[in-house]
Amino acid sequence: MDDEARRVFEALLAAGDQGEACALVTVTATQGSIPRHAGSKMLVRADGSQVGTIGGGALEALAVSEALAALADGQTRTPVHHLNNLEHGDPGICGGSVTLFIEPIIPAPTLLVVGGGHVGKALAELGLWAGFRVILNDDRAEYCSPDYVPGLAGYVVCAPGELVSRVPVGMHTYVAAVTRGLPVDLDLIPALLATPAPYIGVIGSKRRWRLTVEALRDQRGLTDAALTRIHAPIGLELEAETPKEIAISILAEIIMIRRGGTGYSMKEG
Repeated sequence: MDDEARRVFEALLAAGDQGEACALVTVTATQGSIPRHAGSKMLVRADGSQVGTIGGGALEALAVSEALAALADGQTRTPVHHLNNLEHGDPGICGGSVTLFIEPIIPAPTLLVVGGGHVGKALAELGLWAGFRVILNDDRAEYCSPDYVPGLAGYVVCAPGELVSRVPVGMHTYVAAVTRGLPVDLDLIPALLATPAPYIGVIGSKRRWRLTVEALRDQRGLTDAALTRIHAPIGLELEAETPKEIAISILAEIIMIRRGGTGYSMKEG
């Protein structure tokens, strides 16, 4: 394996460890004069940065664009590009053609549990069992460590308002804020709303959420439109009481959002 291929595969493994989506672009077939041979690979990250090359120039820029589209819809692509005439819109003038295989690599979804109390601990354990890549956050080290909940992907001890600067929150990150109260939420929620997280849930009663909304409007300037992204009170209505039961209701809602379910009883459906 040459150095460039090694760098591509190392970057791919690192992306998996970090829970980051990326796309692998491989030259699968060539004809005529082309910049790179079949088997050449390039990794494209969600921000458009890349590792490796399939030849540079307009062809590579087009491949990056196609890779980002693959990340957006999760579908593989096998585009064929002819490098004949720039005036006709071809991405080059080498005279040959190249076939690419573009494969989106979507990692296991990340469950970011904010708050390591009884419910947070139960939710982290349940998420790990369900196959999520789980990261636990708390500002108290004794509630955020491998001794407290073993086997998680990460333990981030910091104030909630600092969390987004410490943990990448992307399109595959599901956030459950099972926090202790309003002061924490005032710093945490604006930061979370600045991310593309598909799910942001906040624990608490309806009264607590009303007070939180008022404070977020008055003190943080958040709009009602922005706040509609928040699932609060968090979870599906199961009449749950124990921490483990509440964790089940939260994870059930997250799975529903992720899979596009309805939450209706299968019998009724």
